[in-house]
Amino acid sequence: MSSGDEAPQPRPVLWVVAAVSVVAALLLLLLATGKPASERATDGRILGRVAPLIEGPTIDNGWYDIDQLRGQWVVVNFFSTTCVPCIREHPELVKFDQRHAPTGDASVVSISFDDSADAVIEFFADNGGDWPVLTENTGSVAVNYGVTAVPESYLVAPSGIVAAKLVGGVTADDLDGQMARLTQEASS
Repeated sequence: MSSGDEAPQPRPVLWVVAAVSVVAALLLLLLATGKPASERATDGRILGRVAPLIEGPTIDNGWYDIDQLRGQWVVVNFFSTTCVPCIREHPELVKFDQRHAPTGDASVVSISFDDSADAVIEFFADNGGDWPVLTENTGSVAVNYGVTAVPESYLVAPSGIVAAKLVGGVTADDLDGQMARLTQEASS
């Protein structure tokens, strides 16, 4: 038998390419017909519920436990040192923290998102901010809060209930306005 008389053999590579193509087409169909990312956000998941635990060592060798801050507002800020909106909002968080430090009615905690501890320490040394910052085991905290991208901030009421989710950069005035609005709604 000559080589021209042999029956063609199935090619496994073609089967793999076909399978990958089908999976890719299904993924594209799902993304095209699914809800936009803004509607898939999990902000409804923890709003109105007790804030998920945030506990651990801070970059200044302290220990942070959100449950120790009942009785005051807490801004839980998820950030990255390489995120441009995070860098832009940082001076606003500094301003907010400085406004509220004298009365102790509100505080900030920052949770690093995919950053090294050294980068975070350098960022705070260069840009200020005198509040607890967590860098270790923060992935589970982000998952528990439903973080999809940074910057994201959560406003935790003095009762320990998550009262608001703020996506994108925040300002000190926005945070104060949210606190005032939520306080007024609670007292009505």
